Amino acid sequence: MDGGGYAYGTDDPPPGDLWSEGPPPPVPTAPGIGTAPGIVAEHVSRSFGPVHAVRDLSVTVPRGAVTALVGPNGCGKSTLMLMLASLLAPDAGRVLIDGIDPSADSPAVRARVGWMPDQFGAWDSLRVAEVLEVMGRAYFVPPQQLRGRIESLLHLLDLDSLADQRAHVLSRGQKQRLGLARALIHDPSVLILDEPASGLDPASRRRLLRVVRERAADGATVLVSSHILTELEEMADHVVFMDAGQVTDASSLRALAERPRPWRIQSLDPAALLEGLQRLGVRHGGVAGPEQTLSGHAEAYVPLPDETTAARLLADLTSADAQVVTFGPATGRLEAAYLSSAAARREGAR
Repeated sequence: MDGGGYAYGTDDPPPGDLWSEGPPPPVPTAPGIGTAPGIVAEHVSRSFGPVHAVRDLSVTVPRGAVTALVGPNGCGKSTLMLMLASLLAPDAGRVLIDGIDPSADSPAVRARVGWMPDQFGAWDSLRVAEVLEVMGRAYFVPPQQLRGRIESLLHLLDLDSLADQRAHVLSRGQKQRLGLARALIHDPSVLILDEPASGLDPASRRRLLRVVRERAADGATVLVSSHILTELEEMADHVVFMDAGQVTDASSLRALAERPRPWRIQSLDPAALLEGLQRLGVRHGGVAGPEQTLSGHAEAYVPLPDETTAARLLADLTSADAQVVTFGPATGRLEAAYLSSAAARREGAR
């Protein structure tokens, strides 16, 4: 058979261009929420002296979904999030939160936004429950609702046992959970989270994922920034890539499956794997013997253009008796897309 369809050099461009996929597919929204995007930024710019943190950036974040914001340190993610949270005014352009411009009605926007910064700031002398009570009052949560809201969030984020502890004794991960509870205290329709998983243990990260997904399922607009791409991939429906203050790419997570990435093949027999790859004409970087790998199996890495091609290759290698025991992506969809970017190449990732 002709195996040329498997070959895909790492220097070749991905199929299509930045916006060829069109807008993301519509997502379900909770009754009464509406279908207009929860976040819209139009040609937004913000500078700090000679430093242009955000440059003529436009982005739309849909309701009822989780959108990941990905980019290298210093690319403008936090500056953008501060503007979206109405905590920083853009030098140019416009931001709309639930259709409201923060420059025209900042209180209305802040009533709708749950903001979690990457660094937790709180009154160290206050107890955990008191932090939530103060924030609830600041958001004018009715007193008859506030106590139940605090108890619900303490339980949701496993803070019950810490309710009477003062904030200054909390660990980094505990402060992150309190920060998320604080962002949710007024039941916001828009949730903006900057590095929410930082310092969390595995169980707390799973809890974070569940809480964020539930908020989106209830119709909220969720924007999350994180460097932990594997967890973002589990959490997000869409991704926006930033570099040098601009949006450089955008996609649904589903569409990323149709982009090239490396796949790892493990086999019981290095000779059988090598013969199968050669017979099919598959481009690869060589077969490592079991003595060279942590898995104890022969391994090869193959660049493939999409999952459809990967499925066909697995079927053909099995037919060729290549003794395959493991076949899967060497990186996640988000990581592969980021590593193919100019920002990653500039940082020496490729």
